[in-house]
Amino acid sequence: MNTPINTQVLVIGSGPGGYTAAFRAADLGKKVVLLEYYEQLGGVCLNVGCIPSKALLHVAQILEEAKELTNRGIHFTPPTIDLSALRNWVTTKTINKLTTGLKSLAKQRKVEVVTGHGEFINSNSVQVTDNGKNIIAQINFEQAIIAVGSRPIQLPNLPNDPKIMDSTKALALEDIPDKLLIIGGGIIGMELGTVYSALGSKVSVVELTKQLLPGADLDLVEIWQKHIKLKFDKIFLNTKVETVTVNNKYLEVKFTGEHSEHLKYDKILCAVGRRPNSDRIQADKIGLAIDNRGFIIVDKQLHTNIPHIFAIGDVVGQPMLAHKAIPEGKIAAEVICGKQHYFDTKIIPSVAYTDPEIAWVGLTEEQCKLQNTQYDKAIFPWAASGRALAIGRSEGSTKILFNPTTKQILGGGIVGMGASELIAEIAVAMEMGANAEDLGSIIHPHPTLSETICQAAELFSGTITDLPNKKL
Repeated sequence: MNTPINTQVLVIGSGPGGYTAAFRAADLGKKVVLLEYYEQLGGVCLNVGCIPSKALLHVAQILEEAKELTNRGIHFTPPTIDLSALRNWVTTKTINKLTTGLKSLAKQRKVEVVTGHGEFINSNSVQVTDNGKNIIAQINFEQAIIAVGSRPIQLPNLPNDPKIMDSTKALALEDIPDKLLIIGGGIIGMELGTVYSALGSKVSVVELTKQLLPGADLDLVEIWQKHIKLKFDKIFLNTKVETVTVNNKYLEVKFTGEHSEHLKYDKILCAVGRRPNSDRIQADKIGLAIDNRGFIIVDKQLHTNIPHIFAIGDVVGQPMLAHKAIPEGKIAAEVICGKQHYFDTKIIPSVAYTDPEIAWVGLTEEQCKLQNTQYDKAIFPWAASGRALAIGRSEGSTKILFNPTTKQILGGGIVGMGASELIAEIAVAMEMGANAEDLGSIIHPHPTLSETICQAAELFSGTITDLPNKKL
C-alpha cells in the first residue's frame, strides 16, 4: 500500500452534491481529497441519471412534436433511429463534456481526486480498494463529507434475467423492445417510459398506489395522465406484479389487484425507487446513526452524530434530488469552514420531465389537508393562454395555493410544456416572501407561458381580466 494520504477534508462521492462540497471547501482554503468509485466524476446524475435521461427526453420531445405537426399540415417522413449514433451523441456531446469539465475544475482548485471504493476503518480514516478488493490507499482526514448517493431498488420477486432492467440499464438503450412494462409509476419510470414510447415501444405501466407520480396533486396528474394515455399502451393502478416467468423470447407477468390478468412483455423496467448506499461504506462500523431505511441521520447543518463527519444528498433521505444535494454540499463545506449556515427543505421543486412536464414546489393540496393547513387555490387553465394555443399545447394548467389570511404563497404546481422552467418563478416568489398581489403585479412578457403564473395570482386576488372574475 502507498503512503497514507492526509487531508483536511475528504469528500466521498463525486455526484452533484459531492463535487460541489469539494470545490466549495477548496475555494474556502481547505486541502481537499475527492474519492470516487468510478473513473468519471459526476456520480449517477451526470453519468447514468438525470443528464443522459434529459438528453434522451429532448430527442423524444422532438419525435413527438414532428408527429403532432401532421395535424397542422406539416408532414415528415417517419424517422429512422440509429441507436448506436444516439448513444454516442448522449455520451460524447453531454456526459463526456461535463465529466471533462469537472476534472478540469478539480485540477484548477487543487482538489486531489482518488479513484476506488472507500470504507471507513475508523472515524478519521478511510481505506480505498480497487474493484478486486486490493488496498490501494488509506486516506486520513480531519473532517469528511459523505456523498455516496443511492442505487435502484431491486424487487425480490423478480427473476435475475437480462430482459429485466433497472434505470441505469434502460438508459444504455441496448435495443427498443416492442412491448415494455414499467413497474413503478414514479418520476424515473415515467420519464423513461416517455423516451421508449417516443422511440417506438408499446409502453405499459403498473403502479401499486391509486395514482401515477405519487407526491403530486391528483388534479395535475389527471391532466398529465389524460395526455400520456395517448402514448402509453396500458396503465394499471392499484395493481401489483405477482410473478414474472421467464421464457426464451418474452416475460410473462401475472398481475393482481384492480387488474388481474396475465400479459407478455419483451422487457421489464423496474423503477420502484432508490435505496441509500450507506451500507457500502461501513458506516455502521464507526457508529454513524442510520435509520431503519438506511438513511444517515443529520441535523440542519448536515452533521452526523459524529461531529466532524457530515453527510449530504440521497444518502440522508428525501427528496432524493440532485438540486437538493447541491445546496447541501455547499452548506456542509461552509459549516466546516466556520460559517453558521443551515439547510431548509421547504422550497425544493420536484419535476417529472415527461411530455407534458409536471412540476410542483412547496405544499401540495394533499399536504395541506394532512397538516390541517388552511389554504385557498387559484387555477389558470392554459386553454385561456394565447401562447399555449399558438404552440398547440393548451392541455396545461397552473395552480397556486395561498394562505387565505396573509395571501402568502404556500405552494404551486404546473402541468404543461416547460413546467420544469416555469416552476422556478413560484419557488423564487416563495423564497422572497411574495404574496398574491406581488406576484400578480409583476409584468410578464406577452404572450408567454410564464404569464399563467401571474394570471393565477390575479385570479386569486380578483383582478383577473383574461377569465370571468368570480370575485366581483
